[in-house]
Amino acid sequence: MRLSELKEKEVVNIKSCKKIGYIGDLEIDVCTGCVRDIIVPERKSICTLFCSDSDCVIPFCQIKQIGPDIILVDIPER
Repeated sequence: MRLSELKEKEVVNIKSCKKIGYIGDLEIDVCTGCVRDIIVPERKSICTLFCSDSDCVIPFCQIKQIGPDIILVDIPER
């Protein structure tokens, strides 16, 4: 699957049933060529106008399922 296809899928946490956002980038292990993490930029809101943006880095092993429209992840709440 291409990164452009992954960027179109919404990332949802199965623990909280909350939408996290859309994939912005991937972190790849250069030795093995495997995806290590997916990076989801934090959504823009009024708060982020005054605060610095941070990204949600999700280890690839926490992805539970990739469907046609969404990516289900299992991560603890922040």
